Amino acid sequence: MHLAFDLIGELEQALAKAAAAAGLEPGSFEPGVRTSDPRHGDFQANGVLAAAKRAGKPPRPMAEAVVAHLQGDLREGFEVSVAGPGFINFSARPAMLLAWLKAFRSRDDLAAGASAAHKGETWVVDYSSPNAAKQMHVGHLRSAVIGEAVSRLLAFTGARVVRDNHLGDWGTQYGKLIWAYKRMIDEGALERDPIAEFERLYKAGNTAAEADPAVMDEARAELVKLQGGDPENLALWERINRASLSAFQGIYDRLGIRFDETLGESFYNDKVGRVYAELSEAGISSQSDGAQVVFHPEHPRFKTQPMIVRKSDGAANYATTDLATILYRTEHFRADCILYVVDKRQGDHFEQLFLTARKWYAKTGRSVPRLVHVDFGTVLGENGKPLKTRTGDNIRLRDLLDEATERAYLLVTQKSPDFPEEERRRISEIVGVGSVQYADLTQNRASDYLFSWEKMISLEGNTAAYLLYALARIRSIFRRQGLECGDPAAEAGAGVPETPAEVAIARKLVKFADTLRLSTETLCPHFLCLYLYELAGEFSTFYNADKVIVEDPAVRARRLMLCARTLLILETGLGLLGLRTLERM
Repeated sequence: MHLAFDLIGELEQALAKAAAAAGLEPGSFEPGVRTSDPRHGDFQANGVLAAAKRAGKPPRPMAEAVVAHLQGDLREGFEVSVAGPGFINFSARPAMLLAWLKAFRSRDDLAAGASAAHKGETWVVDYSSPNAAKQMHVGHLRSAVIGEAVSRLLAFTGARVVRDNHLGDWGTQYGKLIWAYKRMIDEGALERDPIAEFERLYKAGNTAAEADPAVMDEARAELVKLQGGDPENLALWERINRASLSAFQGIYDRLGIRFDETLGESFYNDKVGRVYAELSEAGISSQSDGAQVVFHPEHPRFKTQPMIVRKSDGAANYATTDLATILYRTEHFRADCILYVVDKRQGDHFEQLFLTARKWYAKTGRSVPRLVHVDFGTVLGENGKPLKTRTGDNIRLRDLLDEATERAYLLVTQKSPDFPEEERRRISEIVGVGSVQYADLTQNRASDYLFSWEKMISLEGNTAAYLLYALARIRSIFRRQGLECGDPAAEAGAGVPETPAEVAIARKLVKFADTLRLSTETLCPHFLCLYLYELAGEFSTFYNADKVIVEDPAVRARRLMLCARTLLILETGLGLLGLRTLERM
């Protein structure tokens, strides 16, 4: 029996061949295989309905003809039936389930099976991207955790992923910050907490600039000097950025985030000249009130709302560096796709940016990479507004993770009071930080969501604590028996799943590949979160129904195998989401 990791992909190929053999017009049939309601089987194909409609023929006879031409090896693995007007249902036979479970017994096996999806592709993922000289706050959470999860999913499915932290280290704020730094710096405060002092300086500079046009002009002049390479301003800029990166790294370490590149806006300072020149030479940009701009007359909004690529004072802006960034990522990384994990409020900017880039590349004879804004909603407080402190300030991300860890400590201590203090603290960091990450990832990224400590750090519901506890409970089964999880000797003699609970969890396990594909294709990690939660629930049902450690060696081996594969996929899935796991909890 030929066995594929992605059973849906296998079914779609088989159906396409069968449709051609049944005489369907080439190109008229899309299999449309998807995971089905368990009452109807494991997978369902509904592509015949559309093909029959196009051909003006009844769909059920067409579906029966396609099924009749399915090859024998597929029928060996699946029970196939036609239902209703022409749905084709597939139920994996127990032998197929067993073969899949034996074939994919390690993370390396899963990765090898999944890697065909994006093999040979280069994806640049632009995420986190905080502004230097400012604290990372709760508003930075979603980009960081979604971007990391998407990066891990893409890498697992075969892509070469370049993680790029595009720091805001060259914008207008530097003019105001440097202006204030030269006049108001408190060296003692800078030594104690550099980011807090930089924030104080920026606020002071911003307030002064808003109150006095002359100060605003001076701040703009400081920015132009910086962008022109003034030694004094460059030295201040470097000091600010070093301190900022050090503070950010502490957060990234706790979240398990790593970057391949940290190329901020400053990196493109010497590359924007080429952008100005090429846009002008290609006839894409024009001059308006002393600024270089790009209009899109075919677009309902952008025909009167231009994209400014060089301001009237000669300074660059976000649009300039973003265009230079696309060019660099295309030429240096040879990116096939560039993802921007940025909140949905920046939608207009990216729509305008992508329009401009496509026109620019078309005029200059380049092949533009796929450009995708991976947008997301806002984290809301109980009042339905963006989450803030009681005083209306942004909640620092460091403080949020600290509180999550303390709340997790109370949960862990309540559950396992006999664990040593040091172990409870270590577990609490994993559970607390993981709870913040997972609560964010369970949401459809396009939606806003309500932040709730009570729902987030709980052993009930779709939470990190629930999944980590389920994983630790499976580990305890092997630990009590003195076995290594996945030890081939413990699984020797395992036969096909037999009881309803065994069959149900085996069916759920083989659908991991489909969930992985759906999560990666849509760039939506919440599909993986839901699958892991359902898998943990299915395991709980199995564990309560069927005793694992029984005298019959064949039954014990079979059930230990199901435990081991559940643990493997839970651990692999949580790792792809960016969470660390535990031996016990």
